[in-house]
Amino acid sequence: MQIGPYRLGNNLIAAPMAGVTDRPFRQLCKAMGAGMAVSEMVTSNTRLYGSAKTRHRADHEGEAPLVSVQIAGADPARLAEAARYNVDMGAQIIDINMGCPARKVCNVMAGSALLRDESLVARVLEAVVAAVPVPVTLKIRTGWDKSSRNAVTVARIAEAAGIRALAVHGRTRACMFHGEAEHETIAAIKSAVRIPVIANGDINTPEKARAVLDATGVDGLMIGRAALGRPWIFREIVHFLVTGHRLPPPDAAEIRRVLLSHLDDMYAFYGERAAVGIARKHIGWYTRGLPDSGPFLHRVFHIPTAAEQRAAVDQFLAERDTVRCAK
Repeated sequence: MQIGPYRLGNNLIAAPMAGVTDRPFRQLCKAMGAGMAVSEMVTSNTRLYGSAKTRHRADHEGEAPLVSVQIAGADPARLAEAARYNVDMGAQIIDINMGCPARKVCNVMAGSALLRDESLVARVLEAVVAAVPVPVTLKIRTGWDKSSRNAVTVARIAEAAGIRALAVHGRTRACMFHGEAEHETIAAIKSAVRIPVIANGDINTPEKARAVLDATGVDGLMIGRAALGRPWIFREIVHFLVTGHRLPPPDAAEIRRVLLSHLDDMYAFYGERAAVGIARKHIGWYTRGLPDSGPFLHRVFHIPTAAEQRAAVDQFLAERDTVRCAK
């Protein structure tokens, strides 16, 4: 898939997820087969650019290309300034968030709330495209609610404004993450524009990836929640799309290696104090469904230091691998 001058290694993209797609997670997804990984959203409020959270979100040191950074806001001038700032920080692609359903984002007319004002959508897109020399992409939902699905209209506005690729989460804002994704709406969008269209929503198995591609005719797929604790889903989908066969799932030994490496990257990136808290949710995602994971998580969520946290994870997964090998 081509986005401006960049050709992706494949058509799988790790979705931007607030509090998740930091640099360690993006690097991991790319190593596991994602053709690109989009950063968690960076605010257009320049007063927050000195905060630790924003500094980490704008940190791309050593990150493998492509570096795609999502920005969020509602004011065209501020979003243009945010785009320039992030390009200066290393962004090769700027992505605009018009898909986030979170109340605190929508309450300031950002995220998916922008879909309610098509003239503002056009002004935002035109301002950002004009502000930077790199490709600008857009992520949207199918509309604000079921009575106002306007994604096809927004897609045409985006194409006219110079947007180089469009990702569509197949739900309205009102749907949040409930119900099934509207892949038929995504198919209609694909038929309406010439720019690459990327389907997002409910793509959680290799078979579902194949089905969505066939049903929509899209150029790419964006994987979000299905990659939480399962970053190997990218290689599984790539293999299935090429061969028609499933890869065997990772064993406990590989899960142990991947998780420990991910923890080490988080400790180095955030520092011990912050990383211990951030790592807890990832540990929960990786270990869900494993025997005795409930009591383990209750214990590990109260461990205060990185060394103790890492040792507890190592021991827990080593015990699971020993049981597997003994069978």
